[in-house]
Amino acid sequence: MSDALSDCGSDASHDGGQEDVMTPAELIEKLEEAWLNEKFSPELLSNRSEVVECVMEQLTHMEANLQRVKKGDAKASIHRMEIDRIRFVLSSYLRSRLQKIERFFPHVLEKEKSRGEGEPSLLSPEEFAFAKEYHANTETYLKAVALKRMPPNLQTVELLKAVPEPCLDSFVFLRVKEPQENILVEPETDDQREYVVDLEEGSQHLMRYRTISPLVSSGAVQLI
Repeated sequence: MSDALSDCGSDASHDGGQEDVMTPAELIEKLEEAWLNEKFSPELLSNRSEVVECVMEQLTHMEANLQRVKKGDAKASIHRMEIDRIRFVLSSYLRSRLQKIERFFPHVLEKEKSRGEGEPSLLSPEEFAFAKEYHANTETYLKAVALKRMPPNLQTVELLKAVPEPCLDSFVFLRVKEPQENILVEPETDDQREYVVDLEEGSQHLMRYRTISPLVSSGAVQLI
């Protein structure tokens, strides 16, 4: 895992429009950050398809290198454990996203439908197809099993109202990667007033997700 990735996992720089090349270690770090954020966030976050694709390419490269290692070499077992660890993180990340799509599919699709032009999609093309199919299958199942047996005035259901939304008021642990000033914290009760806090780099906090949601999206904080 020492070779630089020259054609994937790169981000455009702010000034010259050039791309910053990530090493494999940096790529895996990006995957782990996306995994933890997705795992601990109550809502579905924006997809990281570019990271997923590059990690899969890197795994293929690592598997090919492993085939060239002599049998009995102690390095082989270490490399195999690393490959298995990366596969676990990747699988867990994708599974967390699919579970949220299944749990909140009407809201996910509604958000996808209402996003502005040029606004990045929450879903990868594969996830979007899965969400639409899951929505259609759920409607078909409800009609076949329950709704057709109901009185005519009750034979329709609005899934957007029937399926609960993600609870953005749940609390999450986070670590600050970039210092933030004047973060508005909402009161717990009507008797309390709103107040602002400064988040120092490296500090850890327990806060309401809704408060720091934009910071998760921007990468300023990491859920833990």
